[in-house]
Formats: sequence, C-alpha cells, structure tokens
Amino acid sequence: MTTSTKTTSTKLKHGDFTDLAKDYSKYREGYATSVRDALIGLVGRPAAELDAVDVGAGTGLWTRIVADGGFRSVTAVEPNDNMRAEGISDSEGYSISWRAGKGEETGLEDESADLISMASSFHWVDFEVGTAEFCRVLRPGGWFVALYNPRLIEVNPVLVDIENELKRLMGERKRITSAHPQMVKELSDKFNASPRFDDVVVLEGRHSVEQSIDHYIGLWQSVNDVRVQLGVDKFEQFLDYIRERLADAEKLEVTYLTRAVAARAKK
Repeated sequence: MTTSTKTTSTKLKHGDFTDLAKDYSKYREGYATSVRDALIGLVGRPAAELDAVDVGAGTGLWTRIVADGGFRSVTAVEPNDNMRAEGISDSEGYSISWRAGKGEETGLEDESADLISMASSFHWVDFEVGTAEFCRVLRPGGWFVALYNPRLIEVNPVLVDIENELKRLMGERKRITSAHPQMVKELSDKFNASPRFDDVVVLEGRHSVEQSIDHYIGLWQSVNDVRVQLGVDKFEQFLDYIRERLADAEKLEVTYLTRAVAARAKK
C-alpha cells in the first residue's frame, strides 16, 4: 500500500530543481546501457582513449552509466548547487570530476572532449548557443548526444490510465520533456540542418524495472515541468488519482525507452 503524504513545494519555477534534488536522487531511474555502448561505437575508438563530458548532469544518473563504460575521463557539469551536491554524494567511489557550469557556458577547455551528453536536460538549453559551446569543447569529429528515458506506457495498461488522467488535467498544456517520437524527429531535423554537424544518428534502447508504488509516486514528485504547469492543487489531484488507481498493488513493472539523438561535430 502506498502512503498519502502530501507534496509540500508551492512555488516551483520551470527548470529549477533546487527543491526536487533529493527526490530526483532517490527516485529517478537510469538509462539503457546499450545506448552508451552504441555511442562509444559511433566515436570509433576504445572508451579508454576517450574523454566524456555530461552537461546538465543533475544527480549523475547518466554520468555514472558513462563512467561504468570505462572512459579515460568523465566530467559532470551541473548548474544547480543542490543537484550537484546530491550527484557528488551519489557518485562516491566513481572517478567523476564535478564542476559548476551550464549548457551555454560549460567553462571547459577548447577541444577537450570526444563525447558530450545531456541526459533529460537539453530542452532547457538554447539550441544555437548550446551547440556552439559543445562544438567548441568537442574535438573534431567528436559527438554530442541528447538523450531521454521516458516510460514506455503502452506495454502496461495501468500506466496508460495514469497518463490519460494527466492529459485530462493538463488540458491544452503541452509537456516539453516526454521525448515523444515527434520531438525526437524535430530534434534530429535541427541537428541535420545545423552547419556545425555532419552526421546525425537516432538510437533507442529499452530496460525494465520493478518499482514499489511509493517509488513510482516519488518519480512524479521529482518532475519539474508537469508540477509547474499543473500547479499545486491539480498536481495533488493527479497524485491522489495514482494512489487510488494503485491502491491494491504492491509493485509496478515499468519499462523505459532510452531515446537518443547523436550528432557529430564537423572535422
């Protein structure tokens, strides 16, 4: 059975995860490791010869997956102090260098990376300014990748019901972080049209996890965009619906679909 603890944050701003950092650290799920391995293949050299940077690293979910890939060096760049502090704590034992910075201004040296990633965060960055910064930091022929890990709700009817309730509450509002196929296509088209890149590849990988109901609700509590758009009252209505819908369940099988759009910097 799930608890009925009410949410407490009242004045969230779009893109500000300061008050969500602990929930983000505790509840967010990782990404498909097959996508990481495919990215190493795109760069075309052994990971041990490559320097990787994760920008907008948050609490380091994707950063640690990258570090497990055996890269020569891994740097995490995160602008939010609370998120970065959680990431440093969660990454104890990993050889990851953490620093303050953002997508438009990483503070990294010219041509110092072979792979730059932004996991569930590229939508917060100005495309032109950000890609110019990434191409400055990338070595010629290096790759930038924007990736997301939305729930693949179609494989679980319960998740479909929950998503339909969210759509009802949101009305005409549009979510900006769901990585739906149209979003992936639009992002791919932007990279293809950019003079900074000469190749674009779209990757997908699945993985499934079993979550407690409290964990599943905690995931929603770590979300910024939906909470800001719904407001406190409607967001609490949404959580109440989830509690009622899952009242008789103990566990929930959730499948994630890591979607990635990778672009190679011109040589």
